[in-house]
Amino acid sequence: MVTVAPPDTWTYALRLPHDPRAARVARMTVRAALHGHGMAETLDVVELLTSELVTNAYRHTRGPASLRLTALGDGRLRVGVWDSSPHVPAPFDEPPGGRGAKSATISPITSTPVDSEGGRGLFLVQQCATSWGGWSLGSGLLGRGAGKLLWFEV
Repeated sequence: MVTVAPPDTWTYALRLPHDPRAARVARMTVRAALHGHGMAETLDVVELLTSELVTNAYRHTRGPASLRLTALGDGRLRVGVWDSSPHVPAPFDEPPGGRGAKSATISPITSTPVDSEGGRGLFLVQQCATSWGGWSLGSGLLGRGAGKLLWFEV
């Protein structure tokens, strides 16, 4: 059986272990996929935001993570990062009507002290992505975490 899809849509998925090198592997994957599909103009932003979400997955969970890149057509790209924690952080926890960097209803994430070594990743997503969102997948059966999915589009 042959499946036909428009040439400008594609998907890559990658399972990432709970390892401090996971963000680097995710960046390399993003770089290869975007170059391979002629989307190098979005590379810097996508690489940065992907790295931030994967780093948060490593820092705030104890389990593996997954990365999914999906070209939606019309030059749009969605990046999703799944991790094992069901907690969805702000601004990803807002209702669907309020999401999006261009939306006037979004209040900025609380400012991070200038000398802080972290805490800016979700602010970068809020400022650089066209839209974003998140879903808690619950705590799973028998205490096994189903986690959450955070995503952004450019």
